[in-house]
Amino acid sequence: MPKVLVIFGTRPEAIKLFPVVRALGAIPGLTVRTCVTAQHRGLLDQVLAIADLVPDIDLDLMEPGQTLDRLTARLLVGLGDVMDAEQPDLVIVQGDTATAMTGALAAYYRKVPVAHVEAGLRSGDIYQPWPEEVNRRIVAPIAALHFAPTETAAEALRRETIAEDRIHVTGNTVIDALHWTADRVAADPALAVGLDVIAARFAGKRIILVTTHRRENFGDGMAAIARAIGRIAGRDDVAVLFPVHPNPNVVSVMDDILGDRANVARIEPLDYPHFVRALGMADIVLTDSGGVQEEAPALGKPVLVMRETTERPEGVAAGTARLIGTDEDRIVSEIFTLLDDTSRYSAMARAHNPFGDGHAAAKIAKVVAHAVGL
Repeated sequence: MPKVLVIFGTRPEAIKLFPVVRALGAIPGLTVRTCVTAQHRGLLDQVLAIADLVPDIDLDLMEPGQTLDRLTARLLVGLGDVMDAEQPDLVIVQGDTATAMTGALAAYYRKVPVAHVEAGLRSGDIYQPWPEEVNRRIVAPIAALHFAPTETAAEALRRETIAEDRIHVTGNTVIDALHWTADRVAADPALAVGLDVIAARFAGKRIILVTTHRRENFGDGMAAIARAIGRIAGRDDVAVLFPVHPNPNVVSVMDDILGDRANVARIEPLDYPHFVRALGMADIVLTDSGGVQEEAPALGKPVLVMRETTERPEGVAAGTARLIGTDEDRIVSEIFTLLDDTSRYSAMARAHNPFGDGHAAAKIAKVVAHAVGL
């Protein structure tokens, strides 16, 4: 039986790959093996739990404060050992993480074909997002199958001379995961009951959901974001829901500058069901994340992106997202505009979501099955 090895290590990868693993598992005659690197341990485990996914191999490589070069070296060696033991016919990686890049490279060293889920995203700036932009570019010439979420991503691959027959436009699997999880929460509200207290506390207020963790925003950018959140929360009609990323570069700045405020709920990172509920509660999403730029529009939520560039320009072009950078005054102004200008808000909330129809995983599984001879 042909064997496919699916590799992931972070929460976003797990979210975007569990629908693929489920779809592959339904294919008769295909052996599917999963390997997690645990590049992000706690955040990864949250997704594994809701998806009822128990990895076949767990490298558990997370170390507090490890450098990118040390992480990369450990990933490359560890994943190489896994491939030597498993002897897969195809390796699947997702997105732009160190796990994805080293997984593709280890497979290349063994001449094992690689399938890249969420291929073709480009910002054009190797330092934004950093190091993710370069991670994606390293995977591209290695991959035998490129699963581009949009036609824009596919066109970026064509410009890099990727052969047309290797490119498949599928939509983004995050939309599959979002709809699946939203249905689970609707059927079983207890999965996200942890936000009941905050929902009651902020009843009647316009909720701003904030996520921030990008390395390029550490330092002055993060400080400006903290000050902006404080000013936004100064409005009586507004509340800020802020699951704080555990990175010390985020936590320490928020502690020092933002502190405790009545209209700000600074909470621990949310598991995926609670995050999906938080998206549903929000009126506006303020983020520097990549995946949230795809998830929020699926629920009709305007997204303000605290970055100078994005590898997901489709959202900006469609009107669901707006790039605003990390200037304190700009952040405050853009939030207040959406809060006070009904027509501007409605235009973003009604904009078309360009990132897929929720059936990306099935399309990917079909191509993979064909590629391994089934």
